Amino acid sequence: MEEPRGLLTGEHYMLGDHACAEGAILAGCRFFAGYPITPATEIAERMSVRMPQVGGIYIQMEDELASMNAILGASWAGVKSMTATSGPGFSLMMENLGLGIMLETPCVLVNVQRGGPSTGLPTLVGQQDMMQARWGSHGDYEIIALSPTSPQELFDLTIRAFNLAEKYRTPVLVMTDAEVGHMTERVVIPALQDIEITNRLQVHKGDVEPDRFRIFRDSPTDGNGYISPMTAAGEGYRIHITGLTHDERGYPMMNANAHEWNVTRLVEKIRSHREDIIQVEEQNLEDAEVVVVSYGISARTSLWPIAQARAEGIRVGYLRLITVWPFPEECIHQAARGIRAFVVPEINMGQIALEVERCAAGQAQVLRVNRPGGDILEPYDVLNKIRQAAGRSSREEKHITSIPGELAQE
Repeated sequence: MEEPRGLLTGEHYMLGDHACAEGAILAGCRFFAGYPITPATEIAERMSVRMPQVGGIYIQMEDELASMNAILGASWAGVKSMTATSGPGFSLMMENLGLGIMLETPCVLVNVQRGGPSTGLPTLVGQQDMMQARWGSHGDYEIIALSPTSPQELFDLTIRAFNLAEKYRTPVLVMTDAEVGHMTERVVIPALQDIEITNRLQVHKGDVEPDRFRIFRDSPTDGNGYISPMTAAGEGYRIHITGLTHDERGYPMMNANAHEWNVTRLVEKIRSHREDIIQVEEQNLEDAEVVVVSYGISARTSLWPIAQARAEGIRVGYLRLITVWPFPEECIHQAARGIRAFVVPEINMGQIALEVERCAAGQAQVLRVNRPGGDILEPYDVLNKIRQAAGRSSREEKHITSIPGELAQE
């Protein structure tokens, strides 16, 4: 296979945000629309240079609302598309994210999370948008959200996000954070023929008469129930799309039966393929008495506390959520059997911990390690919570837990 012009391969010392951009390009993204916002701006900057080099289009939009709308339009023109933002911009994109879900539009939205709410901490880390990722738009729907823990994985999961978006005909979120996005590490970019690339299911000429084409008709014979073939606007097929409840043709249909059909499709095409979508990393769960459940940068900063706890004789398991949504309920439910407790480190005041608690269903205690944002978690805070979960006494460790006012001014 001959690679398109402008692709990078080999080993690079690369910023996480830049790795995200390169992953998108290798996945086939050829349209990026965005608005500058820290700490995601480097993705847009990289795309502004790289899109023309690979035959793509970059547009800086007037705001985040327009950015999200633009990538929906580009996708319906037949192009793989992406945008990137952070907290305030993510909030502004929620309405059009819902539009993309209702229109079943493949595209990728990257959120490089920072501390909030409101303007919050533009340059400092947070993981406070995880529940917004699931419930931020209105109505019933399912969402796919991935959470990388390194620049390499930000590259890899951006490719996976495009593959999932194309396969399930839906917007997909990459929920990274400021630490991973602004981290510079070794990133290996393979040759195009060495990675799996998924393209959307498309109607082929001769399959159906153009005026009888149904853009939302299920195709159960291909094994992808609830997922309809697409065609690009302008290719001769009749297309009508609307955010209103609609029929198979895409025309408005204002009744309860039509709405049930719409929403069932949006929900079941994700729920019925959970085994394909959900990814987790598991270590030492077989004999664990305590299991640490985390994601993103917080999972990475939990590795030393886990190793230290095991050195102290505590049987600690590790469950990293690569896919956060749909939530890996079965993994938590199964892990809860026979352990004392889960420990959930995250840079927020307790979001994913609530999901762990729900899925544990009283079989195991859930202990939180929280920080509202601004910095990564203190490793000793995680370690002491593991000790507490195992019934061991916490030790006094010399580490900063807060900054007195007079020191903060220096």
